Amino acid sequence: MIAFHLDTHTGVPAYLQIVQQVKQALRLGLLKVGDQLPTVREVVEQVIINPNTVLKAYRELEREGLVASRPGQGTFIIQTLAATAPASLASLSRSLTRWLRSAHEAGLDEESILALFMTTFRNASWHSAATQSEGTA
Repeated sequence: MIAFHLDTHTGVPAYLQIVQQVKQALRLGLLKVGDQLPTVREVVEQVIINPNTVLKAYRELEREGLVASRPGQGTFIIQTLAATAPASLASLSRSLTRWLRSAHEAGLDEESILALFMTTFRNASWHSAATQSEGTA
């Protein structure tokens, strides 16, 4: 089952952080069709948050067609976002972990590593071409 973590320093509303974390888990294959999300009560106890915030996140996921609520049973995944085989993800994760370790050993702190990663990601030729084609479509 997914465990939510909220970061109060990002400026991202708590309900959107929950939505983003569910989507990330779906993309990585950590959540699959049929899996149950934690109950609102479980999330409230886990991250100390208003129940309405959790309900808002779950309604957004339902609106996007990713989950369905079953009264008295809970909220279940009905669609996945995973597009890559788990073995490929595991291999890529190991490569990225090695890169992160190298960046840390080179003296970069967490914010510098994130800045380098995001800048490189945005400037990658495949990413730039995809963004440009989306803008012209």
